[in-house]
Amino acid sequence: MSRLNLGEVAPEVYKAWMAAEVAIRRGPLDATVRELVKIRVSQINGCLFCIDMHTTEARKEGETEQRIYHLNAWRESKLFSEVEKAALEYAEQATALGPHGVTDAAWADVEKHFDEGERGGLVAITAQINLWNRLGVPLQLEPLGQ
Repeated sequence: MSRLNLGEVAPEVYKAWMAAEVAIRRGPLDATVRELVKIRVSQINGCLFCIDMHTTEARKEGETEQRIYHLNAWRESKLFSEVEKAALEYAEQATALGPHGVTDAAWADVEKHFDEGERGGLVAITAQINLWNRLGVPLQLEPLGQ
């Protein structure tokens, strides 16, 4: 049982967040990249609810178990493309958000691999999953199957 049901107590805000999620999903960012970013950011933030949800979603999109297992160590894995690695590097830096934000090198790699619309989608999905994680962790949301 979670601490609070935001959909019930703040329905207008929750609906706006869901509308943003739908808009991002309709955008040009590749579904595989989108789900990898959601999983990785959720791992960093320790959001079990989101990890469970997005690993399930990723598998529905055709993601393999092996790549999901490797995601926590993607830099060392040979299973991820340069495009995926650029997205994951950006997502990690934007999630940790150190004193200098995302490095110029990481952003240049994003620019190299993604067109402008895809970059917008990457920025949006990284921000959006961080938002969901910052709701899921403090509200102690439990995976649906638990």
